[in-house]
Formats: sequence, structure tokens, C-alpha cells
Amino acid sequence: MLTVVTGVTGQVGKRFVPRLIQGAPQGDRVRVLVRDEARGEPFAALGAEVVVGDLRDTEVLGKATAGADAVVNIAAAFRGVPDEEAVAVNRDAAIELGRAAVASGVRRFVQVSTGLVYGKGRGRALVETDGSVPGEHMWGAYPESKWQAEEALRGMDGLTDLRIARLPFVYGEGDPHLTAVMQWAPRWAAMQRLHMGHHVDVAQGLRRVLYTPGASGAYNIADDAPVTTVELFQLNGMEVPAEIYDREAPDPWHAVMSTARIRHELGYRPMYPSVWTAQDAGAL
Repeated sequence: MLTVVTGVTGQVGKRFVPRLIQGAPQGDRVRVLVRDEARGEPFAALGAEVVVGDLRDTEVLGKATAGADAVVNIAAAFRGVPDEEAVAVNRDAAIELGRAAVASGVRRFVQVSTGLVYGKGRGRALVETDGSVPGEHMWGAYPESKWQAEEALRGMDGLTDLRIARLPFVYGEGDPHLTAVMQWAPRWAAMQRLHMGHHVDVAQGLRRVLYTPGASGAYNIADDAPVTTVELFQLNGMEVPAEIYDREAPDPWHAVMSTARIRHELGYRPMYPSVWTAQDAGAL
């Protein structure tokens, strides 16, 4: 199987692709799409084929998907980018990639999405059959554009084997996310929760979504223990501001996901069930 992966220089992609290559069945190949040749060199050294070009260039997408059996679309634009760019990358480019995949005869398409697409919480862990309920959020156009991409791909003629992986807040292995989140955490309530997933487990989940025969539809990937704002301060070795205890969490179930489906159908079990387990293992 030849698998094309996009978004390979991002925090998720650059950790997923080496694991995909190293754990691939004998004879399988990996092709990556990068914006410039220098960014592709580390992947070429691991044995990946490299296509150079922009995700928003339809001609490049045709070249990237030619002869491929599967696509894993990890590419995303979120924190700190203008809404127009988020829409262009998360929705429009994903749709064009889907069309290119159909035109190239690709049989399997894995769309990497986010647990933020659910919008408002439901007072319980979110399941894959929950729709999107818009609500206030701080991530700009990112959640909505990812949901729109999912919807467009689901309705695309010829895309018969679509698999969607919804990720949590991803951390670990030196990823700066765990530190970067502290620019927002002081504005949150003490009991607001953040659902997390270590890169090891995100990669595990993505490989299971990609390879498992008969997998279909959406799968939540996350650990077993969402953390509170207080815990985020503790993890970063910072003093907890007294004022956060005076705030009520507006939606304590926001983006807290059930992993029952991926566990039951694909055999997923997180290596790091919580961020505290990862900290004890020195895997942050």
C-alpha cells in the first residue's frame, strides 16, 4: 500500500510519519507532501517518497495522489492564523485533496480532524454520532472549518472509504503545546477540563484508523483522564492564580470525548492513559 501523508512538518505529522514508515508492513511505501525540498529531506532519509508543492495547488495534489492507495490528511492551520487561512487549509484544501484522491483512484482517505468539531458539550463524554453544536470557542475558524471539511468529504462522490480521526489536545516528546496553552489557561475556570493525548497514542490511533480492515466513519482518539486548568498550572510548575477559583466553567464537557468506539472496534489502548503517566515516564 502506498500512503500519502500531508501536514508532515507539523507537530503531529513529523512524529507520526517516522512511526508509520518504521511500522509499515513489508512492501508498503509512504509519500509525503512538503512545501520545499529541505523540509522533505528528513523523511527522504527514512525512506519516504517526497513530493514538493503547496497543499493548495490542485496540480500538486494530483501529482501527490497519483498511484496512491491511501491518503492521511494531517494538514491543519489553527492557533494564531487568520480565519481566512484556517478555512483555506482546513476546509478548502481538504476538499481539493479529496477530489484529487478520487480522480487518482485512491481507495482510502483518512481525514485528521479535532474533538473541537463537536462544539458545545453534552454533559457527558462526546461520541462520534454527536453532531456539531456551535458555541463560543477561542480557536477562531478552526473547529468550524474542520467540521465543514468532514461534511464535504462525507458527501463526496467516489470517496467510498472515508475514515475520520478526531484528535484531542496533543502533547509530548518536546511538543511546545503543553507550555503554549498557558497563554490562555489564566483566563479559564479552575474546573475547566482539557482532553489530551500523547503523540505516541495519537500515532497509534491513526495507524489503527488507517490499517484496520472495515474501519469506517469517525473515531475519537484521546487519553483516559482530561485535566483541569489547575492541573495545567501544576504540570507547568506554575503557581495557580487565586482568581481562577472564582470562575465557573462555562462548559466542563467541552471537547471531552469518549474513546469507547476506537477501543471496541480497533483495539486502541493508550500507552499513556494520562498526562501524569507520561510525566512519570519522562515522556513530556
